[in-house]
Amino acid sequence: MARVEDVGEQMSAYEVLRQAILEGELQPGVHLVELGLADRFGLGRTKIRDALIRLEHDGLAERRPRGLFVRERNPEQLLDIYDTRGVLEALAGRFAAERRTEHDLRTLNRLLAVFDELDPHDTEAVAANNAQFHRAIWRAAHNESLLDVLQRLDGHLRLWPRTMLAAPARYDEVRARHGAILDAIAARDAEQASALTTDHFRRNRELRVASLYVELGDVAGTG
Repeated sequence: MARVEDVGEQMSAYEVLRQAILEGELQPGVHLVELGLADRFGLGRTKIRDALIRLEHDGLAERRPRGLFVRERNPEQLLDIYDTRGVLEALAGRFAAERRTEHDLRTLNRLLAVFDELDPHDTEAVAANNAQFHRAIWRAAHNESLLDVLQRLDGHLRLWPRTMLAAPARYDEVRARHGAILDAIAARDAEQASALTTDHFRRNRELRVASLYVELGDVAGTG
């Protein structure tokens, strides 16, 4: 990542460090030292200090006896996040069905139309659209507390490598599930929206578990 003066002053110290963590430039387990980070990213130590407080609060960094470190990836933590997020996503679907506006519906329909035009093999674009669709549901729920928690959980999940969730073979399945959820939200069917979202995230969790065993097996096989 470039120094801040090269990427624009609009990026806060927090955004710079958060992006470095999520993109893997600052790997899990890296010691986050104020002076080193200030020099590396061209930022003042006060800004770095404030950013580190936020990163710890958001769960992207963890405090140990020797200082602050990028949070290690933990399989149990990943599954805990999925379980929690699944419950909250279902709640967001329910609230969206009850509270959505016409503007919310237009946004969701536009994102679904964009999805229809994507190349299933362009996994980056498919994953980005998927994330945008779910964030649009969060906003359609019109609950700031729920939105805040979901955004932080989403940040935790991005610490993990991309799995088969955006694989070409899942394109039609994801399209069908998103379409059904949108139909329920449009019809203001809160029960159906909640049930469909629960099922959607149960499926995603299953795939995460399967891919996690593959990843752990690969690691064991290289030892």
